[in-house]
Amino acid sequence: MEFPDRAHLESVVDDHELPGFARVAYEPETETLENLRERVREAVVELSLSELERGSTVAVGVGSRGIHGLADYVREVIDALADRGLEPVIVPAMGSHGGATPEGQREVLESLGVTEAAMGAPIDARMAVEEVGAVTVGDTPTPVYVSRAALEADALLVVNRVKPHTNFTGRLESGLCKMTVVGLGKREGANAFHSTAIAEGYVPTLEALLSVVRDALPLRGGVAIVENADEETAQIEGVRADGFESREPELLEAARREMATLPFDDLDLLVVDEIGKEISGAGMDTNVIGRYRVLNAPDPENPDVDLIYVRGLTDETHGNGNGIGLADLTRQSAIDQLDLEQTYTNAVTSGSLAKATLPVVAPDDELAVHIALGALGGYDPERARIVRIRNTTDLSELHVSEALLEDADTSADLEVLEREQLVFEDGTMRFVPR
Repeated sequence: MEFPDRAHLESVVDDHELPGFARVAYEPETETLENLRERVREAVVELSLSELERGSTVAVGVGSRGIHGLADYVREVIDALADRGLEPVIVPAMGSHGGATPEGQREVLESLGVTEAAMGAPIDARMAVEEVGAVTVGDTPTPVYVSRAALEADALLVVNRVKPHTNFTGRLESGLCKMTVVGLGKREGANAFHSTAIAEGYVPTLEALLSVVRDALPLRGGVAIVENADEETAQIEGVRADGFESREPELLEAARREMATLPFDDLDLLVVDEIGKEISGAGMDTNVIGRYRVLNAPDPENPDVDLIYVRGLTDETHGNGNGIGLADLTRQSAIDQLDLEQTYTNAVTSGSLAKATLPVVAPDDELAVHIALGALGGYDPERARIVRIRNTTDLSELHVSEALLEDADTSADLEVLEREQLVFEDGTMRFVPR
């Protein structure tokens, strides 16, 4: 597809006076856990694996999220199991990510530092599943699928971060329960879950399917990780399989208190440098930007962001641009990075089609910004509330427009580092001192 070139757009886009900006440090108070590897070992002990015979195979479910220290944690789990005379095997627990292929899921793990050589354990990336039952959620009958690799092991544990989900709000969101049901369901399981969840609600569907999955799999428990606003680890805990539903809501509340959020509730324009699956399942954290765009799920109440401009994709997302549809604008270089097979596989499986739709595409930053300013209506550079971030997990340093500096001056979490101005060089945005 060819998009309008610069010459055409310049003829229909007005230049606007740009506001002044400031580079701002954002450092909300956080809790950081120490002795992380030791804590992972303790979490494995908490899962009561002592009755397993030496030589028993233990599947370790690992997902596609860019969790702080993930490779180190997985290696520590593997070593803890091997020290007990057990035979660990890593099973990708990421639904349809990686294009729903064994090779793609291995590549996703490799991008996170999880390889057979680094972990000292084999990776069984088979996409094969078994149908182990069916449930009716509301009025919707739903088949239940589990990974054959996980089913064939003598025991199973999952390693995942507990955090607010990017599609819904409830007592169970992203964490051990969802990885067990959706991640280990591979493509078929993820597709069945999302189809029912959209119609009947995510939490009822998750709870109904979890009971069947837990009975079918040799699930012993999970290593739950809670991160803080600095993407560092705040909490690690071993949770036994029968305690997933009771303990995870408490961990979710801890994660919600610690999560990174924008320091402003009302923005005209948010500029996001990069999106990616390792940043969030939705490419960018919907709780940060205030948009779900999911059927039957209202958007978060805060923040209120009028327009979002996404500049590109991370290398680690391997072209999976799921989440680009959360933006109102993007640029040609981001489109050039897209792998539509991966993006569409993810969107179709999740049923969240809006996240894969293409926003307005500008040839470069300069025209994208001017298109956005013109679309705001009644634009005034002195009153425009604009923030630029690297991504939705790295919020430690922001660029904010002059109209937001009064908010920054009154916040204990914000420090103005330098007054800057936005300039464009060959159409690419830069911030320089003024």
